[in-house]
Amino acid sequence: MKMKKYILLMSVAAVLMNSCSLDEKSYGFYSDDNFYKSEADATSALLYAYNALTFLEYSRGIFYLGDIPTETMSPKTDEAGDVYQLENWICTNQTEQLEYYFKFCYIAINRANSVLANINTPAVPDEAKKRITGEAYFLRAWNYFNLMRNFGKVPVHKEMVSELSMTTAPMAKNLDEIFDLIRNDCWKAISLLEVNKEFGRADKVAAEALLAKTYLTVASAKANRAYLYSDMDIDVSQMYDSSAFYAGKVINDYKAQYDFDEDLRHIYDVNYPDGPEHIFIMPIERSGTQEGNYSKLPLMFLPSNSSIPFYIKYSDGSLQKANGNGWGVFLCNDDFVENSFSAVDKRRTELIHRDIYDAAGNPIVPNQVKGYYTAKYVDPDFIGERTSARPYLIRFSDIALVYAEAAGPVEGLPVLNRIRARAGLTPLPEGLDEAVYRREVIKERALELAFEGNRLYDLRRTASVTLTDMKAFGLSEMETAFFPIPQREIDLNPNL
Repeated sequence: MKMKKYILLMSVAAVLMNSCSLDEKSYGFYSDDNFYKSEADATSALLYAYNALTFLEYSRGIFYLGDIPTETMSPKTDEAGDVYQLENWICTNQTEQLEYYFKFCYIAINRANSVLANINTPAVPDEAKKRITGEAYFLRAWNYFNLMRNFGKVPVHKEMVSELSMTTAPMAKNLDEIFDLIRNDCWKAISLLEVNKEFGRADKVAAEALLAKTYLTVASAKANRAYLYSDMDIDVSQMYDSSAFYAGKVINDYKAQYDFDEDLRHIYDVNYPDGPEHIFIMPIERSGTQEGNYSKLPLMFLPSNSSIPFYIKYSDGSLQKANGNGWGVFLCNDDFVENSFSAVDKRRTELIHRDIYDAAGNPIVPNQVKGYYTAKYVDPDFIGERTSARPYLIRFSDIALVYAEAAGPVEGLPVLNRIRARAGLTPLPEGLDEAVYRREVIKERALELAFEGNRLYDLRRTASVTLTDMKAFGLSEMETAFFPIPQREIDLNPNL
């Protein structure tokens, strides 16, 4: 789809509910009166909702919020103060990265709401209408899921915001209200969508995967008496069962489209975004004309080599060209790499490195490498600073681990051991106590999903942030459970 062509035709809001500075002008919104005249129009509006996920501040925020406040990763020493605040658990309601993430989640929500408000037109064929509607529900659920994990109770917008006077939505009464919204939107998406794997878009499987993750989040959080989750009116066993049901469907029912990838490196090959592991992946291409359409993630993760391209050497002796103009912003913590991974774990030996090489395979010495870096975000076909490296929003192995945790040690252990076997590790034994087993699953998630923006949320739902990250020592679990809602949102909405 030529998304840009259509966006140029639309008069749309770049900012919205609880996300506008007081001096920002209102841009107006597209509606069925001025835009929804064809299936192409409706599809373009949907893609515009997806586009909010690729914004620079959102895509980088995945790692700033999900990894930096944990034991797995740290920013380089000269990063901006707000990143330092996140790393050291001293962020406030004026921390800029939190403002960005909150804002763009709601931009995406409003764009999805706009689609839902205007899609019911005879100009759009029924089959297209079902798919577009289902994807809009998924996108709304996806963003509320991330808002809940990061901020807890947040304002609830179920309708399109078309002017600033409509931005003062009430705060959710409790997490149950947010959970119900996410669950209902996922159910609607599942009922409307087919299994239709397409790069950058969600299908029925993505909706089932998101629902499985949501059930597991609330089940484990209440079971571990995590702040606010402990007050939810839910049955923990029922939530675990529901998570296992939907995760089980994802990992068992769609093998032709989604499955384990036997080659760890292939999972992260930017030229194969349609690989079997990728359930939902951000639609970014190096051919884009501005950041967001393309990615600079390799520059964030790779070390600098004085702007000269270098090579990564793998255990089989093969070389992969990397962008030598890396900034080394996201540093893999030495303690995490050396103390959490087995020395034979392929996820360490293949995907985490600390040396760089020339084209002949010789080590570059001296170099500017300051520690370990991950090779999960590398694009050997980069165009200057433009790459196709993408965040992995929902990955098959993530959902397999969701199933393993939710299903428990009897049904879940074979799936957990399948992931360990791919990494070259010995299986865990049968007969583990349920609590011990689930702690092992959380450990495995830390290794399998390292540097993919998931770690903080696993620590929060297991009420273990302060037990894991030394920089959070001395804080209460309540203080680490959620980030503060940004002050500018509070200033704009008296209901907060």
